[in-house]
Amino acid sequence: MKKLTLIIFLSILFIGCKENTKKTSSLEETEIIENENLETDLKIIPIEHASTVLEWGENTIYVDPVGGASAYENQKKPDLILITDIHGDHFNLETLDSLNSTSVRIVVPQAVADLMPEKYASQLEIIANGETKELNGVKIEAIPMYNLREEALNFHTKGRGNGYVLSKGDERIYFSGDTEDITEMRALKNIDKAFVCMNLPYTMTEESAASAVIEFKPKQVYPYHYRGKPDVSDVSKFKKLVNEGDPSIEVIQLDWYPKMDY
Repeated sequence: MKKLTLIIFLSILFIGCKENTKKTSSLEETEIIENENLETDLKIIPIEHASTVLEWGENTIYVDPVGGASAYENQKKPDLILITDIHGDHFNLETLDSLNSTSVRIVVPQAVADLMPEKYASQLEIIANGETKELNGVKIEAIPMYNLREEALNFHTKGRGNGYVLSKGDERIYFSGDTEDITEMRALKNIDKAFVCMNLPYTMTEESAASAVIEFKPKQVYPYHYRGKPDVSDVSKFKKLVNEGDPSIEVIQLDWYPKMDY
């Protein structure tokens, strides 16, 4: 009798383990499928420093394209171009002239529009801090970007340049542009991917960047624009600070300086 009871118990245990194994396998399979769908919808291509290409569904978006034609020779033709500021690491006419951008909408702040030749006038979408436009199914919000430190106030004055929040479907992507840890950044909500600068003397320290990120809580943060002159920001330090402050935020480092040694 005891032997029969033991056999029945082991049988039940075996069946239960099989059911648990099946549930675990189903969960893992679902996660893989969801990740594959996310990756096919948004592809992030770092070009250099602040220059980025997004392949997002049917749209190819260039953010701050500089570096000349050779930097984009393997990229898809842009559907949208976003420029954040007048400085040469964000706005370069030679690069714009070299791109296949005849019919492309170019989103810029007024200060950039003032520097562009007449041939681009019909393509420009001028947007000021706090304003929103929708182009090609992408909602574009202009977020302020400016300096806070006394010694840096003249680098980026409030109202001249734009950071951008791009929204499509349920996904929201933030590009900080050149800024410090301003109130407007800290107040952002529901950001899935945040591209955050950190280089001295022009933008902010790793500590300031991490503090802001911990406050607005993006799901993922990509440190970019982190080389200054002569300093190179410590991205590992930034990651450590963010992970200590909020382990739920994923810090992802891409290769923004392919031509340079770290």
